[in-house]
Amino acid sequence: MTRAATKKNKPHTGGCICGAIRFEAKGPAGKPHTCSCKLCQKHSGALTVAWVEFPSDAVAWTGPGGAPATYRSSDYSSRAFCGTCGSTLGAIDDAPVVALMLGCFDKTNAADLIPVSHSYRGGRPKWWHVECVRPAGE
Repeated sequence: MTRAATKKNKPHTGGCICGAIRFEAKGPAGKPHTCSCKLCQKHSGALTVAWVEFPSDAVAWTGPGGAPATYRSSDYSSRAFCGTCGSTLGAIDDAPVVALMLGCFDKTNAADLIPVSHSYRGGRPKWWHVECVRPAGE
C-alpha cells in the first residue's frame, strides 16, 4: 500500500474538550456541509455549523466516557454532547447515521471534510454570509 493510500484510509479522530468522549470515524466522510437551521444554532450556540456524516457502524466511541449523552431533538435525530464538559459533538440519526461537527475533529484539513454546500441559508441573519469554497486543486 502506498503512503498516500495509507494516509487516505487513516480514520478521522476527535472528541470533546475534556477528553471523556473520543471518536474514531472510518471511511470517507459523507455530505460535508454547513447548516444555519434553528436546531443547529440552538445546539451549538453558533449561527452556522459545519458537519459531515458517517454510517453508524463506521464510528467508534473510544474515550473513557463511552458514547456521548444525547437529547432527542426531532422525530429522526438526537443531538450528541459530552455529559461532563458539555461540548457539542453532533447528531445521532435514526438513519443510521452519525453526523459529526467539524470543530470536534483533531484534524480538519482532509479533503473529505471540506463543506461543499450550505443548508438552511434562510435561517441565518441577513448580515451573516457563509460561503463554501473548495481550495484550488481539490
